[in-house]
Amino acid sequence: MEYLIMPFAVHDRIVAAAYKKRGYNPEECSAAARFCRTASRHGIRTHNAIKAIHLDDHFGSGAGGCTPGAAVEKLPSRYPAVERWNANQKLGMAVAFDAMARCMQLADQYGSGTVAVDNAFHYLWGGGYVLDAAEKGYIAYTCCTAALAEVVPFGGKFPTLGTNPHSWGLPTRAAIGFDICIDWATSTVAMGRVQQFLREGKPLPPRSAVDSEGRETTDPKKVAALLPFGDHKGYGLALLDELLAGFIGGSLPTLRSRRSPAIKDEKHTPCFYFQCLRADALDCGSFAQGRSQAENMKHVIADILGHGNDKCLLPGQPEAMAASLTDLHGGLLFTRAEAQAFEEIARDAGEQINTHEFKSIEVN
Repeated sequence: MEYLIMPFAVHDRIVAAAYKKRGYNPEECSAAARFCRTASRHGIRTHNAIKAIHLDDHFGSGAGGCTPGAAVEKLPSRYPAVERWNANQKLGMAVAFDAMARCMQLADQYGSGTVAVDNAFHYLWGGGYVLDAAEKGYIAYTCCTAALAEVVPFGGKFPTLGTNPHSWGLPTRAAIGFDICIDWATSTVAMGRVQQFLREGKPLPPRSAVDSEGRETTDPKKVAALLPFGDHKGYGLALLDELLAGFIGGSLPTLRSRRSPAIKDEKHTPCFYFQCLRADALDCGSFAQGRSQAENMKHVIADILGHGNDKCLLPGQPEAMAASLTDLHGGLLFTRAEAQAFEEIARDAGEQINTHEFKSIEVN
């Protein structure tokens, strides 16, 4: 498949300019550019800058769901290793980077650190935040409630759940050369995947979505709602995010990002949950054959991939391969359809970009 190579600096300039035009401050613009670059570098096509700006236009600063320049309020907590934040609808990417950084600081002191965030705005790809922590040596986790209820519960017909992702990052670089990232939406596909397939003119996989009549469809133009992956299993994991958000302060899923004048005093914002653990805090000091923790991780993974399983991929391996390919070519890889979307973003932000000048490569 053909990809165009966009220089990192060009990408960051366009993204920062797009967010500046929408009223975001320099810190927020920088966080947005950093996150979108991280997602694209790891081959995440469903949650790159195109998706981020689409969300901001439809649910964020353009619709009252995100407030440029907002300040996070850190609420009192009885528990020193757990912090509670009121994001005040600040840009989700900026909040998420800060929250994960704080979890790492708390883990350094207590072995584990947790930050719960209320009144948030979509942070996009959770894998970006846990990989950042894993690269620094932490075991990291995050989940959130998605911007909209777009997923039908198992056995139901009306979407009352978000795509509600879960993301784990584990520091395994010393053992296998990259950090494992277990990251998934609890729907069969993310809505960003539907939008990607629509841009590319491709059908969805079976059992991914339903149309307005509740009938299964593979046509991205007809998608009205998504289905949970693994039937009752994906449903349970999506439900977990909604219930955890309920403990934090989240309200009715079907009202999230949808404002109705007939329903007063209800909340419409997502919630975030972040946690970091120091790997040494879990070390019980009794590894087989006198191995160290790092040596044990290498042996465990080797056993999983042994016995004829050597062709299996580990979670995070495709992202690591994409990052290596990106670094090899010195720029972010985009399809021509994505490059055209970037041209529109650039024009809207008053920036100049000529994607015809970008080098192209073929990737199998």
